Amino acid sequence: MTIHIPMHLWQGRTDLAEGAAARRWHQWVQPEAPGQAAGVALLGLACDEGVKRNQGRSGARQGPEALRVALANLAWHGSCGLYDAGDVSCQGTELEAAQRDYAQRLSQLLDQGHLPLGLGGGHEIAFASFSGLARHLERQALRPRIGILNFDAHFDLRHAAQSSSGTPFRQIAEYCQAADLPFNYCCLGVSELSNTQALFDQARQLKVRYLLDRQMQGWNMPAIEAFLDGFLDGIDVLYMTLCLDVLPASQAPGVSAPSAHGVDVQVVEHLVRRAQASGKLRVADIAELNPGLDHDQRTARVAARLLASLIH
Repeated sequence: MTIHIPMHLWQGRTDLAEGAAARRWHQWVQPEAPGQAAGVALLGLACDEGVKRNQGRSGARQGPEALRVALANLAWHGSCGLYDAGDVSCQGTELEAAQRDYAQRLSQLLDQGHLPLGLGGGHEIAFASFSGLARHLERQALRPRIGILNFDAHFDLRHAAQSSSGTPFRQIAEYCQAADLPFNYCCLGVSELSNTQALFDQARQLKVRYLLDRQMQGWNMPAIEAFLDGFLDGIDVLYMTLCLDVLPASQAPGVSAPSAHGVDVQVVEHLVRRAQASGKLRVADIAELNPGLDHDQRTARVAARLLASLIH
């Protein structure tokens, strides 16, 4: 496994006259190395193969780099360590190998006490993230209940001969069945018109909790919060993943499948912060950023804001 840490991307404004209180992300981040104090570790999966296999528009391989560029100039308000753990790259069509390498690297970061935040890449990152978390937790005497919180217009429960950006939660369900683990999956923002009846049937069979995009509106916030809290109450450890196509196309044009409806970023950010405040978050990632389809870096900027909300 070869890891490339692109520190040259961490550039931005420097306000020297205002001192240390004027730090930005590019001034705080360090390359990840053994022996560092526990902090937040950014880990990219530079991969297009999953989107290609799912018949989507390719370009997500450049997502991790674009997300770093968008993060670099944000004001830094944290106090924890911030580390760039580099990118795991998919070589050619070897998606499954890239997922295994990513899972191994993420597990190592968890072993070191870090909070890994994944930078996608297609949503195939989800199976890799969950596998790494499960690998880390299996060494504990008592296996905690893992919950998966996915902000997404799609269930991503497809049946397919190969792994893709449309199969990760089906793969996780099969992993859980083989390992005798409960499959606790909650999907917020599902588009009824972007998921076939077969996928809704699969979701019901797997007891997936979900809310449709039209239910995820500000006027319905008390009910949404109660729904989310009920899910969080039933788990011990949280893996949270954000597929950027959950957002309206006007807010996130740079994705493989833009949403005609979507869920407003204000609603998504509020719920992300609420889930983070539970104290159960152990791994999170952002998926489906496609810089080649982005306009004025709108999608990358929104993605950076959502990722930053996981820290502050």
